[in-house]
Amino acid sequence: MQVKGRIWIKEQDKNFLGHGKIELLERIVKSGSISKAAKEMKMSYKAAWDSIDLMNKVASEPLVMRVTGGKGGGGTQVTQKGLEAIRIFREMERISEELYTLFEGDLETWDSMLGKTKESINEVRRNVLLKTSARNQLLGEILEIKEGAVNAEVTLKIKENMQIVSAITLHSLKELGLKVGMQAYALIKANWIVIFTQEPKGISLRNCLCGEISTLKEGAVNAEVRINCNGVELSAVVTEDSKETLTLKIGQQVWFGFKANNVILGI
Repeated sequence: MQVKGRIWIKEQDKNFLGHGKIELLERIVKSGSISKAAKEMKMSYKAAWDSIDLMNKVASEPLVMRVTGGKGGGGTQVTQKGLEAIRIFREMERISEELYTLFEGDLETWDSMLGKTKESINEVRRNVLLKTSARNQLLGEILEIKEGAVNAEVTLKIKENMQIVSAITLHSLKELGLKVGMQAYALIKANWIVIFTQEPKGISLRNCLCGEISTLKEGAVNAEVRINCNGVELSAVVTEDSKETLTLKIGQQVWFGFKANNVILGI
């Protein structure tokens, strides 16, 4: 199966730009003539002119203009604004095609989500669209932002009873345009998570959560520990020596912590 789509840019509830209009502009660039471009596209001159007239009226500057005189007796020219419109639209189409390719690679997963909860669909959307090296990628809603002199603390609600705090610079806060109520991703690398077998007291880790070990993956040097925290799965990487010292096992209740400045926010 394949995923296909088309882009339309609307203005004043009318189709301002679309695939056909961009193709018409491109053909005018090559031929310098509306009638030639219309003939190549097997459309009437009136239909072609109506499309151009609409684009010119809606745009802040004309996309197409008539040129009088000259060796050929005049013609039609796509303006600099029109050339920029072509470039931007084609770039949008290219990005869209990349997105459709990502969807194609995960069609079975999307199909399995039909009829399931919004939370499940968000999980698939996250897996398809967000590709980073961070093992833990959690989508949440910004509950609170506390600004300091240099940094800001952003509290993200992952679930009703699960919150994560991130410390970022004021510059990053502004660049991302973060506001209370927005959705954002918390990215936490697995080797930034510290595991405790007892509830820790007096530690400097801003985030400390409780969960149950669901999976243990042993390696030559390190082990991956999957922890279920109220339905949210997180991964931590510890050395094999630490795993043995802590006597970690599946089903065991553990506490895990990570610093606020180790939580990367993304939108």
